[in-house]
Amino acid sequence: QDVEAGAVSFRKCAPCHAVGEGAANKVGPVLNGLPGRKSGTIAGFNYSDANKNSGITWDKATFKTYITDPRAKIPGTKMVFAGIKNDKEQDDLWAYLSQFGPDGKKK
Repeated sequence: QDVEAGAVSFRKCAPCHAVGEGAANKVGPVLNGLPGRKSGTIAGFNYSDANKNSGITWDKATFKTYITDPRAKIPGTKMVFAGIKNDKEQDDLWAYLSQFGPDGKKK
């Protein structure tokens, strides 16, 4: 897993999502503290019922399934994204996102 490559991959996400200290919700929710977080729980973000009721707790395997095809994993999600199909890119992106704690500070 290559955190730097994950940072490059995150550029695909950055139009809608933010990470790091001072990150704020955009079109999509902040992605700080993703590992172990329940889907649909970031304060101040208007999630779809599908996300709120998905029962998902984010871990690497769940993230990889989701990011491959978000609408297949959570039918009814508001996330409009074609997905990332490349396994290494998924691993790198997860490594990048996983370094940010709930407060946005790198672990």
